[in-house]
Amino acid sequence: MITLFYIGLFVCCFLCLYRIGRGPSAPDRTVAIDILGIVIVGFCAIIGLVTKKDFYLNVALAWALLSFIGTIALAKFLEGRSFDD
Repeated sequence: MITLFYIGLFVCCFLCLYRIGRGPSAPDRTVAIDILGIVIVGFCAIIGLVTKKDFYLNVALAWALLSFIGTIALAKFLEGRSFDD
């Protein structure tokens, strides 16, 4: 069962990398980067459940927060606004 989750996340990872490389526009690439961050959080969560170590869940939580902040910053940059707006 866990193997199916790993395979699904690997497929999602490769599809996101494809969209980052071949995205027709910058917003498409931004969304793909955000989804790739979510996939990495999924990997950390599954590894944490399998190994029963909470360290991986802490890493997943930190990664999710940093990914969210990075996506917001990149979206504001693409919109042409400064960070203090």
